[in-house]
Amino acid sequence: MRKRSFFVILFALCVVCLQAQQYKIQSCRWKRIDVTSRLDSLLPAESVTTLAQYKSKVDSIVTPALGLSRKAMSAGKPESLLGNWIADVIVEGGTATGLEAADIGLVNIGSLRGEMPDGIITKGNIMQISPFDNYIVVLEMRGKDMIELMHEIAAVGGEAVSSSIRMEISPDGKLLSCTIDGKEIDPRRIYKVATIDYLAEGNDGMTALKKAVKRHDLGILTRDIMSEYVIKHRVMDSHIEGRIKIKEQISE
Repeated sequence: MRKRSFFVILFALCVVCLQAQQYKIQSCRWKRIDVTSRLDSLLPAESVTTLAQYKSKVDSIVTPALGLSRKAMSAGKPESLLGNWIADVIVEGGTATGLEAADIGLVNIGSLRGEMPDGIITKGNIMQISPFDNYIVVLEMRGKDMIELMHEIAAVGGEAVSSSIRMEISPDGKLLSCTIDGKEIDPRRIYKVATIDYLAEGNDGMTALKKAVKRHDLGILTRDIMSEYVIKHRVMDSHIEGRIKIKEQISE
C-alpha cells in the first residue's frame, strides 16, 4: 500500500512539473510605492493598537530636528537637487578618517528613497532618504577605468555625481564628453571615488568600480554621514548646475 501511495505521489509531482513547464512569463511590470503617512488610514484597528506600544520609541528616534533646507529636493536623472546634494556630502564625508578628498562622489539614484523637505530636516527625513545600510567607501581607480565608469553612468541616463563632474550624454545613453575639475580624464592617473559599498561591488551597472586598485572601507553609514553634515552646516541648499546634460549628437 505504501509503495502504491509513493507512486501516486510521484505521478502527481510529475504532472505538476509538466503543467508548470507550460507557463512562461510574458511580461513583468513594477511600480514604486512610497511608504508615507497616506497609508496610515489603511491600517486595520488591531494593527494600530499593536503599533502604538512602539510608536513613542520610534518617534524619539525620528523626530529630532537636525537642520534646515532652503528648498524641497528630490532625486532623478540625469541630474537632480537631491542627487547633487548627497554626492557632494559623501565627498566631504569621505575625509572623515583622514583620507584626502575624493575626486568625485557617486551615488545611484535608486538608493535615494525619500525627499528632502523644504524647512526643518529631521532624523526621520534622512532615514527615509537613505533607508538601506549602505556604507561609504573610497576607491582608488586608474584613469582608463574611470573613463569606463563614465560610459556606464551615461548608459543608465545619469546618476548622482559631485560638483567636480561635467558630462554630456546622448538621449540613448552614449558618453559625449566628460571632465573632472575642468580637465579631461588622464588614463594614467589614479583617481579617488567616494561612493557606497553597494556600487563598489559593481551593482546597478557600475562594474568598472570593481576594477579599483585600492579600496578604503570607512565603516560609516550613508545616512550617518548625511546627518552629521546637516548638523555641521545647519542650512542645506542645492542647485542644478549642468553636471550631467543630455545633448543630441550632431551627425557628420
